[in-house]
Amino acid sequence: MRKLVLLGAGYGNMRIMLRLLNKDLPPDIEITLVDRTPFHSLKTEFYALAAGTVSDSVVRVPLPEHDRLKVIGGEIIEIRPDEKCIYLADGKQLNYDDLVIGLGCEDNYHEVPGAAEHTYSIQTIGRSRSTYQTLLGLDGGATVGIVGAGLSGIELASELRESRPDLTIKLFDRGPRILQDFPERLSNYVKGWFDEHNVQVVANSNITRVEPMALFNHEDTIPVDAVVWTAGIRPVAAVANIDTEKDHSGRVKLNMYHQLPAYDNVYVVGDCASLAYAPSAQVAEEQAEQIVKVLRLVWNNETLPETMPEIKLKGFLGSLGKKQGFAYLADRTVTGRIARLLKSGVLWMYKWHNG
Repeated sequence: MRKLVLLGAGYGNMRIMLRLLNKDLPPDIEITLVDRTPFHSLKTEFYALAAGTVSDSVVRVPLPEHDRLKVIGGEIIEIRPDEKCIYLADGKQLNYDDLVIGLGCEDNYHEVPGAAEHTYSIQTIGRSRSTYQTLLGLDGGATVGIVGAGLSGIELASELRESRPDLTIKLFDRGPRILQDFPERLSNYVKGWFDEHNVQVVANSNITRVEPMALFNHEDTIPVDAVVWTAGIRPVAAVANIDTEKDHSGRVKLNMYHQLPAYDNVYVVGDCASLAYAPSAQVAEEQAEQIVKVLRLVWNNETLPETMPEIKLKGFLGSLGKKQGFAYLADRTVTGRIARLLKSGVLWMYKWHNG
């Protein structure tokens, strides 16, 4: 039997399993999935889990079941493509013929002193639970700092405002305006929501140090009771330690077939891949569609195409609490209730398609 090993039950590998685990799966292929949890987590909804507006069960999706799918629980500590071997924290070793790495990323603290030690995270379901416990336990009138005003920071700040109207919330943005790479109308709408709901946006910020009860922005000391870090990501250590070419942010460079250039049996999907797009669930799923096509050609000993189609993204959706939202679709800005309904509908469809 030929062994396909999938590392990580994220959006990319879930799409790969959805496409492969059907009647067209070659009879000589067996698939092994390795993840620290026995379910798929909806990472795009971790902000709501951390804010306490959804339960843990809402952000979990069952893994597929198939007689040729084996699921192994464990923490991956090393990937050795030259040995075709995966090393787990419990001492187990796992060999493969084909490998898809979809392990995602961790917070990038940009070498800011104290950031790793004194901030909370929404990068994993486990860390999001811990963040929720901390935010839930704050006294009324406490101050929460959210560092990073990308999509995750915006959604966390708005959801936390609905969950805890008694808190003071400060959102720190490095840029001069929210979502500065998108139309000003979109920025103004989001900023207007924050102004209306008493969330302070600190523009042109530069966090230079974090202490247990203080943030340092430029020369200013800002008292805080808790800080959540949403200011960038980097590949997890197991991927960062692979001896292969990476880009300036540490993501793995790939050939057109999403393979490591020196190992054509190793694919990388999702946040760890160096692509011309910002990491997102949508990008991971589009990558996965192409990886499945390449795998089927390889398994059938067919020639790979000379070119691969360009990944085309539909845009993005964001929420501002449970009633308002914003979207950028086909170069058009959509705001308000309609955008929020669109996001809820996409989430519902995703969960329905994944069982």
